[in-house]
Amino acid sequence: MKRLIVMAGASGLALAAATAPALSETLTISWWGFNGEKLDQFIVQPFQEQCGCELIFETGNNADRLNKIRLRQGGVDVIYLTDAFSQIGAEEDLFMPIDRAKVPNIDGLYELAQAPQGEFGPAYTIGRVGIVYDSAKVAEPIASWNDLWREDMASQLSLPGITTTAGPMVVMKAGEKAGTDAFEDSGPAFEELAALAPNVVKNYNTGSEMINLFSTGEVTTSIAQDFALGQLQAAVPTIVWADLEEGDIATLNTVNIPVGAANPDLAHEFINFILDPEVQKTLAENGVDAPVVEGLEIAPEAAEQWTYGAEEIAGLQRVDYEKMNAAKDEWLERWSEVFGM
Repeated sequence: MKRLIVMAGASGLALAAATAPALSETLTISWWGFNGEKLDQFIVQPFQEQCGCELIFETGNNADRLNKIRLRQGGVDVIYLTDAFSQIGAEEDLFMPIDRAKVPNIDGLYELAQAPQGEFGPAYTIGRVGIVYDSAKVAEPIASWNDLWREDMASQLSLPGITTTAGPMVVMKAGEKAGTDAFEDSGPAFEELAALAPNVVKNYNTGSEMINLFSTGEVTTSIAQDFALGQLQAAVPTIVWADLEEGDIATLNTVNIPVGAANPDLAHEFINFILDPEVQKTLAENGVDAPVVEGLEIAPEAAEQWTYGAEEIAGLQRVDYEKMNAAKDEWLERWSEVFGM
């Protein structure tokens, strides 16, 4: 009998440690713990059957879990992070290079997922940041990032807070509207944000907060990550994802092996497992994660909810997280001057 142990954090797995004897090999994984029952069914149990090993989990948010491996110089074998945070780990030499020969499934991924941060871990799923709006209340469809500045958007908008995944992307887009690169010169971007401020009712820091703003009718439009779309439409069925002429922004969730991992060979095996086309298909069709396997066919109803297909993925904009992470402190200070915290 295989065991699964949750070490720390409020895990969505909701599984208690079993009383079976310990197995000879363990793999310690740091992840968020969302979609716990589905992950247990489609990843945890099948992989434990494959490896004959025991999976141990730490859960929590990106920043806390990254800081743990920084302070402990490892402590886990595999860590799941968004690309903004895995970029920090790569820059600080917290991860081992991935041995591609041990993860042959990497070769079947879209190019942007194979090596998003060089020699380190691949992306196992892809998402996007774009604009959502209530089509029953917004008369003219939103077709550009610049439409956020429209006069009819006055007191209609919620922006993600600067400390969220999507928050710094607002600064990037403001710079583009001003005709400048916000990484090189943030002044014009923040002038545009000051001009945008009258349209903003409130900045949100969690997905549930954003959904509530739509549900109560306080806002009609927001910048969002695609994983929230289903919940938004469940709350307000007339919400739609805007078809933007400049395209949406790519977000990648990555998986890495920290320096100091106790079982790097098993970690490579696990990463190869979650990139298996059949596993990726199962996760996509059961509402867990968008696939990154190139050419993978999934059910049409599943495809509609994900960032999916070569054409859509080719149209995504990428973020230079090395530049973004270097700019964040200055942006944080200037954002607070415009919007407060």
